[in-house]
Amino acid sequence: MIKLERIFKEYARGAVPVPVLKGVSLSIREGEMVALMGASGSGKTTLINLLGFLDRPTRGTYCFEGADVSGLDDVRRAYLRSRRIGFVFQNFNLLPRMSALENVMLPMLYGAHGLSASECRARAVRLLERVGLAGRMDHEPSRLSGGEQQRVAIARALMNQGKLLIADEPTGNLDSKTGEEILALFQELNREEGLTILLVTHDAGVASHADRVIRVRDGRVSEDGVAEPEGQESAALVQAEATEPTGAVAAGMAPPLRPAPFLRNAASAEAQSEDAPAAQEPPPRPGLADEARFLARTVTTSFRSLRRNAMRSALTTLGIIIGVGSLLAIAEIGQGAWTAIRALLTKTGVDNIVVQAGAASRNGVSLGSGSIKTLTPEDAELIERECPSVDSLAPLVFTRRQVVNGGANWVPATFVGTTPSYLRVREWQDLEEGLPFTDEDVASSGMVCLLGHTIARELFGEDSPVGREVHVADVPLRVVGVLSRKGADIIGEDQDDILIAPWTTVKYRISAAASSGSPVKDALHLNPADELSAMARRYPRGQADPFPTQSAIQMLNTPTLQRLSNVDSILVRSQTTEEIPAAMEQIENVLRESHRIKQGEPNDFSVRDFTEVVSAVKGTVGLVAGLLLCVALISLLVGGIGIMNIMLVSVTERYREIGLRMAVGARSHDILRQFLVEAVVLCILGGAVGIALGRSASSLVRLLALWPTEPSTLAVIISVSVSVTIGMIFGYYPAWKASRLDPIEALRFE
Repeated sequence: MIKLERIFKEYARGAVPVPVLKGVSLSIREGEMVALMGASGSGKTTLINLLGFLDRPTRGTYCFEGADVSGLDDVRRAYLRSRRIGFVFQNFNLLPRMSALENVMLPMLYGAHGLSASECRARAVRLLERVGLAGRMDHEPSRLSGGEQQRVAIARALMNQGKLLIADEPTGNLDSKTGEEILALFQELNREEGLTILLVTHDAGVASHADRVIRVRDGRVSEDGVAEPEGQESAALVQAEATEPTGAVAAGMAPPLRPAPFLRNAASAEAQSEDAPAAQEPPPRPGLADEARFLARTVTTSFRSLRRNAMRSALTTLGIIIGVGSLLAIAEIGQGAWTAIRALLTKTGVDNIVVQAGAASRNGVSLGSGSIKTLTPEDAELIERECPSVDSLAPLVFTRRQVVNGGANWVPATFVGTTPSYLRVREWQDLEEGLPFTDEDVASSGMVCLLGHTIARELFGEDSPVGREVHVADVPLRVVGVLSRKGADIIGEDQDDILIAPWTTVKYRISAAASSGSPVKDALHLNPADELSAMARRYPRGQADPFPTQSAIQMLNTPTLQRLSNVDSILVRSQTTEEIPAAMEQIENVLRESHRIKQGEPNDFSVRDFTEVVSAVKGTVGLVAGLLLCVALISLLVGGIGIMNIMLVSVTERYREIGLRMAVGARSHDILRQFLVEAVVLCILGGAVGIALGRSASSLVRLLALWPTEPSTLAVIISVSVSVTIGMIFGYYPAWKASRLDPIEALRFE
């Protein structure tokens, strides 16, 4: 089973090599129970590390089950430990946070054993019953006696059903009676199970229980022979030269060399045989069930570790808790603030689109937007019908007139003629009193109006104006409703200082002079001389038209084609804020086609929105939230450093555990993954507490300070992601450091 030929092992002490094993040669047959004896410093510990695949020789040949394993890499040696080797240590090396049953199941975490969790548990239960611990399975090591702990260690060594059990001073920490019981158990396993056992001891009484004794002195095999009962002289010891094979080897006890299917032996001459393909296969990769079992066990171990050090864990995650809580609270408060500001901006009309008439010019001087009348009510109807991104719209006609009620008068800041849909566009559907006017009022130029709070207060005081009349340019208007309060807009103008009437009423009854009119009406009511005089009074520095003005009869005889009606502008509301650009493009295309504007010609209208105002406000809110988020991220950074620090301390505290896990078959990346999972679990726990703290903080802000907040699922997802990322980033170095430990040095660590 085992064959060593001229094995040398040297360690470097600075630049000086220190030889420990000096040409050791021996062989052990399958099913033997062998005792390895030697004084401290003789090299026996190094020898069993080589035999147990914890180390590899500097030179020489080590054949295990017929295959040369001298040059195997760390991964394949870990695989062999998990499948072929079981260790029983003098100090038991049981994990204190696990029960006896879980300690026994530890080797099944590593390597693809192909067993389900229930099968692993059943095997562990049988082994504990076999070693006499049927009633102590759920006890942690601190509640077990020394003999019981050693029995647990033996059951753990048998868990992987290996071929070789290496027991290093198995009775060193036990009393004589318990030691005899453990040795009797070893003999029973050797006889009944055919298990190959290697006992490492200083005690000749312990060695007498073996079938054979190998003595090591100064790095060489000095004696190899059959063990005699304690107290009798060993008559069968055979002196062996350090550089020569022992009698056991010479006798050809080891089976002939052959490539094992679980090893890679590229140098073997038999590699070309029919077993060669299997010999070239790497160790099987763990399946999904093995990975899931490993992850679940690691998470469970992490929780137990945190529970045992609750105060330290809480202080460690404090930075994560504060950072994640601040991040979530700021995100929810910021989102709520932006939603409230957005609603306020919408009420002021900054979310709307304004379509205005084009600009005329005279003598090279532009007269400004709206100086030519190019928009009609038909344009508004066409936009509403042809533009899918438009939710609603309202044509507007503006004027400025004095409003009179008895002895009170007032000139409103906004005097607008429109349609009932204006209230929807401005989100003003809920009136404080009365009802809005109707489309029939628009069609019949009905003498009705709606008043804002400011003008209602100035004209009627505390009395209700609904049902009463106001006069505008000698036109009586019946007040049918009072608008709800809006307050000042974004630039400070009073939105409640407004009078709204049907646009036909404003245009044809109140502002008749501003309409296009008809030639007949102009001929009957307008005196050209009076009009010229009025123009001279309005613009005293202007020059009168040098051409004679047409008389009324001439105007009747030379009719000109004019639009029957026009509006000053059209106020449009898009379906959503995001559709404003699409709505503007659709409006432009529809109006160009309607106005028969050719390709390359300028528009006779303009389409504008208020996105710059919205963007500026949003940018301001985002800047403040960003500054607060930076503070939260600094807290997360500090928390991450705390996680790294505590994980480094944890690695130092658990050196022996890491060495034990490697001894039972854990590979470097298994250790890396385990400690990385622990760091992530720690951060996730801190993140969960931080999320609860952040939600509570935002709720308190809403209840006590009356600030608007808005729950954000995205912020929760980001918080969890940040927690996991912090754990992975700051937990990687401690995990990497743990994975790079030498299992031999880790097992020796005190």
